[in-house]
Amino acid sequence: MALVLMIASIIFFIAGYVFYGRYVANRFDIDPSRETPAHKLNDGIDYEPARKLELMGHHFASIAGAAPIIGPITAAVYGWVPVFGWIVLGGIFIGAVHDFSSLMASVRHQGKSIGKIIEDEIGSVGKFFFLVFSWTTLVLVVAVFSVIVAKTFVEVPHAATASVLFLIIAVVWGAIPKKNIAIATVIGVVLMAGAILVGVKLPISLSFDSWLTVLFGYIFLAAILPVGLLLRPRDYLNAYLLFGALVLALVGIIVARPAIQSPAFSSFNVPNFGPMFPILFVTVACGAISGFHSLVASGTVAKQLSNEKHAKAIGFGSMLLESFLAVIALIAAITFTRPEYLQILKDGGPVTLFSRGVGGFAASIGIPEGVAVTFLSLAVSAFALTSLDTATRIGRFMFQEFFARPGRPSLLSRSRYISTAVTVCAAGLLAYTGSYAAIWPIFGSANQLLAALALLTITIWLINRGKRAMFVLIPMLFMMVVTLSALATLMYTNFTRTHNWILGGMGAVLFGVAVYLAICAWLHIRKLKGVS
Repeated sequence: MALVLMIASIIFFIAGYVFYGRYVANRFDIDPSRETPAHKLNDGIDYEPARKLELMGHHFASIAGAAPIIGPITAAVYGWVPVFGWIVLGGIFIGAVHDFSSLMASVRHQGKSIGKIIEDEIGSVGKFFFLVFSWTTLVLVVAVFSVIVAKTFVEVPHAATASVLFLIIAVVWGAIPKKNIAIATVIGVVLMAGAILVGVKLPISLSFDSWLTVLFGYIFLAAILPVGLLLRPRDYLNAYLLFGALVLALVGIIVARPAIQSPAFSSFNVPNFGPMFPILFVTVACGAISGFHSLVASGTVAKQLSNEKHAKAIGFGSMLLESFLAVIALIAAITFTRPEYLQILKDGGPVTLFSRGVGGFAASIGIPEGVAVTFLSLAVSAFALTSLDTATRIGRFMFQEFFARPGRPSLLSRSRYISTAVTVCAAGLLAYTGSYAAIWPIFGSANQLLAALALLTITIWLINRGKRAMFVLIPMLFMMVVTLSALATLMYTNFTRTHNWILGGMGAVLFGVAVYLAICAWLHIRKLKGVS
């Protein structure tokens, strides 16, 4: 039954965090006395020491979004056994390693991105490809998430009111000195609950285009304001929305004990989806591993890490918490019968299926299903907004790093206003024209390619320092095979069947970038003694 599945995942994740997390952390020689970039380069804008819980809330909220819900529910079309296996094994041995390693490598490089590490370890050409690829991917993410949030606000206007009030609460909460973080958190959560009630009574109704304009104005401000004023406190408080959803689901499953009604395995090759390998591993994404996480870890989080001993909880722990959310999403999907699952997925999409599934669990503990569904929908939209503003800020970092030259500072590398404006305008162009829809299907492969390249970079980084790298090398090889297979499938489909030359061409470019960087890395490794 579903309860056994949930309990098993909790045991695996706790054991993975305690034992394998300790093993991985030891490979990086964590030193609590070593000064982090947050202290060394503190500028009150991007670099600023943060409390452990606040930074973990920011990181978790930023990487979670809607992806760990959408991915597993969509991939459940192959059956729940392969999806559950990939979430648990991938989350512990690949995803958490990827996130933690990206964070620590960035901290040791003054909070710079994976692109900067590629430049130092492999060369400037590799940095060029990575930053262009990463920035383009982030622009696409900002465009798509803006559309998703705007549509949600149009369809659920009370969620719009609550979200606006959340921003006001976050700014006030972030600006007020907090001697006791626990008391401050309780106050913040109570105010957020009040904002939800106000939203129900006073919904804000605007057109889709109007909400897009408001959202782009907001993310511009969120990307340039001091990180401790808006971004971090909003993410931290929003994290409790998702914690609430997790607790609601957990208690509901314990009480309801729903039966698993979907098949354990359906087919290796599902029509309209493709073969299980590599499509399942690209579809689940954030629930097991996501390249976007490396951008967050090396983008905003590394610049705020106050102490290296916090890195395990923030990097490794947050990923496993997200994997647990993915398990809950999977359970919500497979407690429906196969025909019900496919119909809801077709009519309302993964988020609707998740809300209805968990809403049904909540009904077993006395919470009206309609209230639970509304709360869950609000939580998911809030997290999509969180990923949106974080992606914009990281896009700004990528743009500035691209134009940064040692000893030759330029306006494009120094001005956060210009870099943010370019990032927002590029995303706005895709969103307003609807052209994002033509290239979004490649995002899954592009996202996992980011993960493979991050792992590749960290492998080289560790080898260069005489460190054992097998715990990163093996996941990198697996993700490289998955990514290249997915891109090859994408190219074949678009060149020979659908004749979509844009997607096919983009797949070919990404395939070439991955192969080029892999060759560069291999040649570099051959010059060394090898992997110990």
